[in-house]
Amino acid sequence: MQISLTPMRLDQALSVTRQGDSLTINGETFDFAPLQEGDVLPRAAVACDWLASDVTRTGGEIRLTLILPHGPEAPEATRFPQPLSLTSDGPVPLPAYQATTTEDPAP
Repeated sequence: MQISLTPMRLDQALSVTRQGDSLTINGETFDFAPLQEGDVLPRAAVACDWLASDVTRTGGEIRLTLILPHGPEAPEATRFPQPLSLTSDGPVPLPAYQATTTEDPAP
């Protein structure tokens, strides 16, 4: 499965888990297994606010784009995310919502 990410400043969290050709997005499961090679499922046909593209099956893989929410101090890897190539089931490793800061120790 190939997931591209479109960063967007939002105050909502995103949680994604993969199971085969299904994605569970913030607790709601979307099963893309019925898509055959070359099929296109229009974005408008999927009741998911996190989906930012049509869903396709190309080269045997499901391909789609999700909105990636981030905070006001998001790290560069979140503001300019790399596509994800998922080869196993489980939680999808999303870039950090917000940059973590470390304080300098007192001298």
